Amino acid sequence: MGTATHAYAVPTPAEIEAQLDEQFRLIEPIIEEYNKINSELAANRAKADALQTQLAPMAAQVDEAMLSVKSIAVTAYKNGRMGALNAVLGAESANDTAQTLSQLELLARNQRSKVAGVADTVDKYRNDKRALDEIIAQQTAKEAELAAKKKDIEKKIADLEKLQRQLLGGGGGTGGSGANTGTCPAIEGGGAGATAARTACAQLGKPYVFGAAGPNQFDCSGLTSYSWKAAGRSIPRTSGDQWRGLNRISKDQLQAGDLIFFYSSSNPSHVAIYIGNGIAVHASRAGVPVKTKNVSSDSSIVGYARP
Repeated sequence: MGTATHAYAVPTPAEIEAQLDEQFRLIEPIIEEYNKINSELAANRAKADALQTQLAPMAAQVDEAMLSVKSIAVTAYKNGRMGALNAVLGAESANDTAQTLSQLELLARNQRSKVAGVADTVDKYRNDKRALDEIIAQQTAKEAELAAKKKDIEKKIADLEKLQRQLLGGGGGTGGSGANTGTCPAIEGGGAGATAARTACAQLGKPYVFGAAGPNQFDCSGLTSYSWKAAGRSIPRTSGDQWRGLNRISKDQLQAGDLIFFYSSSNPSHVAIYIGNGIAVHASRAGVPVKTKNVSSDSSIVGYARP
């Protein structure tokens, strides 16, 4: 008697695409955290460089002040008590003597005060830089950790993309070279939102690359921040910071340029830019170029915001 065998249905192209989308939802929060750390890392490095630049003239001031004090100390050492005695003997009256000694004492005190004040300032800058160096070290370690996690999930996506190529042949499907990126509806008006929306539409077909913010490749928040920068406004780099830092609006208030957030209301991992007529533009995932998305009835939307 023969052994029974089970037939397994080969996944359809649509099912493969759904698996790819689902897998990318796992990596996108890591990518957005990676973007956040990179952005903070760059900002902190710039602060550290600025502090280092400020330290140079301050150190020169300390050296100058120390030379002044050293000169006083050397003179006092050479003259010993005779310096003060000569000042007294050279005075014509008791009042002159008292005035001379007071001036010597004041000069020395002023020099000490000058050195102490500058040294305190330099110490502050050095402490600030030390704190920044510690932050940079922590962020660099975190960046390496995130890159390792990203590599693991990317391998899973690569496996699915390999299966996609086997089933579809030659890189077909939404991620292939012949991908349908959609078209944008006409965008009326000349405000910042309209400019941002038109900028986003001009990126249709450009590749998704994690960590990229234009002009030739994008990830999701890279596209929205790039589009609004073209409109003259700087917005946070990541989807989560955009969600927390921008003004929330309702769905019925949507207009061109507004941002649409997906998946998690506490920390959205994906963002798109609204164009109009129920259409948004987004950089969806690796292997898929920037394209349009129908957002009229998308259940994964968690909210809206306006820069």
